Amino acid sequence: MAMMTNLFSVFDPASSLGASLNWISMSLGILILPSMKWSINSRWLGLIVLIFKKMYQEVKPIMSKEGKITSIIFMALFLFILFNNILGLVPYVFTATSHFMITFSLALPLWLGYFSFGWVKDFKWMMAHLMPQGTPTVLMPFMVLIESVSSLIRPGTLAVRLMANMIAGHLLLTLVSSAIQVFSIYSVMGVVLAQVMLVVLEVAVAAIQSYVLVVLSVLYSSEV
Repeated sequence: MAMMTNLFSVFDPASSLGASLNWISMSLGILILPSMKWSINSRWLGLIVLIFKKMYQEVKPIMSKEGKITSIIFMALFLFILFNNILGLVPYVFTATSHFMITFSLALPLWLGYFSFGWVKDFKWMMAHLMPQGTPTVLMPFMVLIESVSSLIRPGTLAVRLMANMIAGHLLLTLVSSAIQVFSIYSVMGVVLAQVMLVVLEVAVAAIQSYVLVVLSVLYSSEV
């Protein structure tokens, strides 16, 4: 039990200063990068614009007409999640996206916004989504119940997916690094090589999970 407590303590947002200052990791991008980098043409700004364009081309086909107006929100969300996911791989930097409170706070407002807007805008259209075409009469009440539950748990599934992938990767890195204490000195190079490969994999997972969350959010909003 003590071993599991120590293992999961890497996700505890506690600070030796007596306050939960690790949450400041979410704003490190603003602190590290001067505001000048965002306003003056530079390589950093060019990279951000390139990421925005590539991401927009990916989600543009599944966006609704109204969704294209607010596409900048989804692009900013992608960049924010990607930055926090990758920043969490830096030693001694807390991974904010490994906590359900943060991921749920990102997924819930967007879902609540376009979900409530859809019901107010076109009630009949939203009701039609609860009843797939061709459903037998006997199954209609069950389909309405299933589709309603499916719509209500969407922000939770988005949050849990991102949180679980971040936790799994960090736990794997922690377990592999702890193997150095068990194996002999000759196995250190193997453990280091495995760690390097896992870090590269985690960078890919960080980008993929950011992409998945944003694409699913756009897909849900396109139903409105």
